Amino acid sequence: MINFNQTYYQLIQNCLKIIISFSVAFSFKIAIGQDAEFTQFYSNPIYLNPAFAGTNNCPRLSTNHRSQWTGLPQIFNTTSFSYDQNINKIHGGFGFMVLSDRLNNAIQNNKISGMYSHEIKISKNFTLRTGIEASFWQNKFNQNELTFVDMIDPIRGFVYSTANNTLNSSKNGVDFSSGILAYSEKFFFGFSTHHLTEPKQSIFSEEYKLERKYTVNIGCHFPIGYKSSIGEKNWILSPNIIFKKQGLNEQLNVGVYGEKGAYVLGFWFRDNQTYAVLVGAKMGLIKIGYSYDINLSRLYLASSGSHEVSIQINFQCDNKNRTIQSFSCPSF
Repeated sequence: MINFNQTYYQLIQNCLKIIISFSVAFSFKIAIGQDAEFTQFYSNPIYLNPAFAGTNNCPRLSTNHRSQWTGLPQIFNTTSFSYDQNINKIHGGFGFMVLSDRLNNAIQNNKISGMYSHEIKISKNFTLRTGIEASFWQNKFNQNELTFVDMIDPIRGFVYSTANNTLNSSKNGVDFSSGILAYSEKFFFGFSTHHLTEPKQSIFSEEYKLERKYTVNIGCHFPIGYKSSIGEKNWILSPNIIFKKQGLNEQLNVGVYGEKGAYVLGFWFRDNQTYAVLVGAKMGLIKIGYSYDINLSRLYLASSGSHEVSIQINFQCDNKNRTIQSFSCPSF
């Protein structure tokens, strides 16, 4: 015997999924595109600014995964993989990055990037780096992963085939970005411009383009407290500001990191009532971080927050002939 109440409840759930899927899909059609977001900005710094390539001196391998709005059905899942290192012979550093941004299995954006940064020594304690990035991107849309109203039977649920024309399509192209980074022993400032050519990435229309994204990051770090008699390390405090603008969208991030020994605690506030808490640990060559974003507006009832995990490996290398200044910035 059919449990009508259970079937009706499942039908309501599936209808909500349809609404969400259509809302997101059509927002890609009518709105200006935006880049994938990470809360752990400095766990993959070359995503923030290509001028960060090689600032760790030794080879650096990073991977990040973000699940955004986990209260909704399979909304945003973003994964990145990057590598960068400094090479004295080219007076700078290089890096590459692979990024996959998936939306509800119907929309997937992939990108492969290569970057080069050039170091300019201004003074003994002040260094300037410029960076360029070239990317190949591919966007895919699979309408087979969506559900439609004409597929619903009032009693049995989703049992019919849709009469909508199935659209399976992909689009690809190239893109370019640039950045600049200035830093001293305790202070750093960066500015980057992504999507210099403003590529038309929309699968649905040639009218819409991915507008340029401008990013400014400012930060410093300094010790607080006193060392104990047994040689215990000070706390290191690092306040940071990151401002982004892409088309009509603006985002202000204000955060602070506290680091003591192998452990890091961070807190970020975003101007759309989003707060993020971050914890991290260093274990030998490996850094592991976890952050949780929560939106305290009415959006939280539907989104249930976002999770992000990062793993970074900082390899050892021979620095006896190093000519560049070491750059200290937050780890996550």
